[in-house]
Amino acid sequence: MSGAVRRFRELPLRSRLALLVATAVAVAVAASAMACWIVVRNSLYESLDDALRGNRLTRTDALQLVDPGGRCRTAVPSRATPDLFKQTIQLVDGDGNSCIVFGTKAIDVDAADVSVARGNSDETIHNATAANGAEYRVYTYPLEGVNGAVSVARPLSEVNDTLNNLTLLLALVAGVGVLGAGAAGLWVARTGLRPVDELTGAVEHVARTEDLTVRIPAEGDDEIARLSRSFNAMTAALASSQERQAQLIADAGHELRTPLTSLRTNIELLARSEETGRAIPPEDRKALLASVKAQMTELAALIGDLQELARPDTGESAKVQVVGLHTTVRTAVDRARLRGPELVIGTELAPWYVRAEQPALERAIVNILDNAVKFSPPGGRIDVRLDRGELTVRDHGPGIPEDELPHVFDRFWRSPSARSLPGSGLGLSIVARTVQQCGGEVELRRAEGGDGTVAVVRLPGAPTPPPQPPQSQPLEPPEPPSVVPDQ
Repeated sequence: MSGAVRRFRELPLRSRLALLVATAVAVAVAASAMACWIVVRNSLYESLDDALRGNRLTRTDALQLVDPGGRCRTAVPSRATPDLFKQTIQLVDGDGNSCIVFGTKAIDVDAADVSVARGNSDETIHNATAANGAEYRVYTYPLEGVNGAVSVARPLSEVNDTLNNLTLLLALVAGVGVLGAGAAGLWVARTGLRPVDELTGAVEHVARTEDLTVRIPAEGDDEIARLSRSFNAMTAALASSQERQAQLIADAGHELRTPLTSLRTNIELLARSEETGRAIPPEDRKALLASVKAQMTELAALIGDLQELARPDTGESAKVQVVGLHTTVRTAVDRARLRGPELVIGTELAPWYVRAEQPALERAIVNILDNAVKFSPPGGRIDVRLDRGELTVRDHGPGIPEDELPHVFDRFWRSPSARSLPGSGLGLSIVARTVQQCGGEVELRRAEGGDGTVAVVRLPGAPTPPPQPPQSQPLEPPEPPSVVPDQ
């Protein structure tokens, strides 16, 4: 059995589907044929039994079949009918003896016939065998006023011949049905699996050529159409991801070239000074070393940003947890104060909890605050407000022109007015990516009623925030920080 199952599983899907369809139809046809045969058989037996009962002899007719000496007469009764000539009639006494009244072959007498002859039973119908071996249908009923019974028998060939013809016809119909089912199964399998063949060909083409522009026609709303649309969506997403990766590599190469070129130039100047023995003036040497340090710092920051953007978008990870957004913002604000000690940063943080990766969320908020610090004038003010999941960071800098706002979240994009300032152009891209992973949205717009930019981050709340949330911090200028960053 296991070997047959294994061989069946090794067959192609089209063959298995056709075989299953043919088998299902064959079972249905066989069950229908068997039910039809049983119904017809029962109907024929009932008709035969009714015919036997319909030719039942009266007591007067039955007594005419016996001579005064008790022997059977072989004469036809006066009430003979056409069906009578198909029958065998014999008399049975209480001892089981019988004599033929009509016909040539005696019918075996069994216990049921004797019971009727003795008056113990009203009647009986059963199958019996004649002297020549032929099967008969026997109907035995009592003879009134006499210790005996009359057995009327008709050959079962009347029923069996019809059943044999019916069996042959049903077998022929079932055979044609099974063959037709097999052909229909092949047609159904070929037609139904044609979209799967197209999908298989498309997948093999993509695997062979890495061509992600392949699309499969999807018509209707059935499972095959849904599968085709899912495949098209998958290839489109892969193509888009491939384009983004290629663009990221190209942009990263372009951005890395500038600090690497400057770094190589400065190092070559220092190395040439050592090789030629011509010392660089101390002030120039100090400036070169400072430039090398700044460029290495910029290069390290750029590589860190690239690593952050290169992380796969895998949805929720094991590090995702419920964190207090207000706590994360407060920590980011403390770091921003170290970067701009001359700035005034006012905060009003209402408790709000979100599901996110704590380090990634904090870095995104730090990037927003870094932009605000970078573009704020000396002694300026930055307002940070968190209310019901909406975080706003407003600075009072020059602001972003309207035509540049659609590009602020693009990778490596930098405003022409900010190209001289430090940065990789990836900070806001990281912000957008992190916020989207948290299920939120972010936007930048010009501040209303004055200069500056407003960054707005909206994040959905967590279902179950941790207990004992910290209190809100009022919106007022903080005290100057006690730690000053290294310059």
